[in-house]
Amino acid sequence: MYFLKSLSNEVKSAQFLFNRLSKTKQLVSGALFASLAALFQSAGGFLPGIGIFLSPLSTAPILFCFILSLPLGFIIYILTNLLLLVIQPSELIIFPFTTGILGMGIGSAFYFFKTRLYIIISGATLLTFGIITLLCVFKFPVLGPVISNNFSLSTTGLIFVFTFLYSWIWVELSLAYLKKLKTFIFF
Repeated sequence: MYFLKSLSNEVKSAQFLFNRLSKTKQLVSGALFASLAALFQSAGGFLPGIGIFLSPLSTAPILFCFILSLPLGFIIYILTNLLLLVIQPSELIIFPFTTGILGMGIGSAFYFFKTRLYIIISGATLLTFGIITLLCVFKFPVLGPVISNNFSLSTTGLIFVFTFLYSWIWVELSLAYLKKLKTFIFF
């Protein structure tokens, strides 16, 4: 079945290529990933209009750092939060609970799980938890005025369905990128 197919080959080859780099190159790559994530996330504040479409791309650098190395991914996640504190503090409440936690969830799931379904579910679960935390704990209207700030199982279910589809898109995009990276480097 499509969702239960093993994905370990693409991930292992990318991790192998990354581990062949020196520690300095790994840290510099991580710093570039963190700056890209911070720039993409802050694009919504700097470029009204088009920045809203660039802001979700901040998931990609975090996701790829977690795929390549869990410790480096965690450092990049923290570094991106610190960069956002300096560059665009208003985005600091959104990033750790939405795009950042999605990248962390999917990237670390690639590290631990081998099947597409578990990876998608772990990303969707963390993103749902982050959105519900923003809505119910911080009373931040991350989904706009349509969704109420009070906890409800139906709202949580709808959010989970949306985050499942959104996580699935990110998993497929990252797999396509890893396959392209593998063919680019070996040929």
